[in-house]
Amino acid sequence: MGAPPEPELDEDERRQLARGVDEFNCGFYFECHDTIEDLWAGLRGPWRDFFQGLIQVSVAFYHLGNGNLAGAESMSRRALKRFERYPDRYFGFDLAAQRGALRLLLEGIARGDAEAAASAGPPRWTFDRLD
Repeated sequence: MGAPPEPELDEDERRQLARGVDEFNCGFYFECHDTIEDLWAGLRGPWRDFFQGLIQVSVAFYHLGNGNLAGAESMSRRALKRFERYPDRYFGFDLAAQRGALRLLLEGIARGDAEAAASAGPPRWTFDRLD
């Protein structure tokens, strides 16, 4: 089965997503989680898993920043699972980079090297669908 069609967001939803992207890129992972979760809760359609994956990525890096490696590992694995059905680039997001960052994080955690896991860091999110 292929990837679902790209989300159909209205102008307010696009602004909300753009705010979540900015929060993520500034390292405000908890706030990003809240913003994207509020958006996700109101969405209907086959792309809900994609947004849930974004939420899980932000929570993974929130946990990592707080030294909760078990939480970071769990959320990373869940996000990777959610992103499986999506192409490397979906709705303006570089999911290949997201997957790569999550795998590096998981490798660092598996080695018991929290510093290596943290140094991988998340790639910047981009969202170019405001037009």
